[in-house]
Amino acid sequence: MHRLNKLSIYRKHLEDRYQRMIEKSSDYRYIDETKSDRAAFKAMKIRNKLNRINYLNKEFSGIT
Repeated sequence: MHRLNKLSIYRKHLEDRYQRMIEKSSDYRYIDETKSDRAAFKAMKIRNKLNRINYLNKEFSGIT
């Protein structure tokens, strides 16, 4: 159960970072295209991590 708690805390952290990167990307879209693209790229990397965490969460929750 301790690992599930850690996974959910880490998932929440990643979701918050993902939202901040998406907002930053859209904020800089017309001001600075480079910053916008960099934030969008980081958001994609975070989304990939979130997908892996969600998969692991399904795997562990099915076992218990």
